[in-house]
Amino acid sequence: MKTYSTKASDIQRQWHVLDASGKILGKLATQAAILLLGKHKPIFTPNLDTGDFVIIINAEKVRFSGGKEEKKVYYRHSGYPGGLKSVRLEEMMQADPTRVIEHAVKGMLPTNRLRAVRMKKLKVYVGEAHPHLAQTGTSKKED
Repeated sequence: MKTYSTKASDIQRQWHVLDASGKILGKLATQAAILLLGKHKPIFTPNLDTGDFVIIINAEKVRFSGGKEEKKVYYRHSGYPGGLKSVRLEEMMQADPTRVIEHAVKGMLPTNRLRAVRMKKLKVYVGEAHPHLAQTGTSKKED
């Protein structure tokens, strides 16, 4: 019996729509990371991007556990002395809720050269509307 090795021509990508309303951020990010990695497929290979496209809607309705709205702080540094910036989760959710979800999913992906390629397959939107209706196979109801 020969060992199966996944080739780039074997990869078939699908589109998945995840609704963030009422879901906890960590569980949503884990689910999105698994789909982006392609771990739900039998052809998963760590050195190839076998993952699917993921659309997350209703980013502003995501929930947090453990009082993270007040406690969690995101840090970044410019590289210059005194260049440490900090933003609380509450402030970031008011400014741009999509960045919170993107940051959580990015942290759950392995740090390698495929990380940026996989992150391009993640689309996060505030509200229910998204421009990928043709890819997902769903259509708007017209009354």
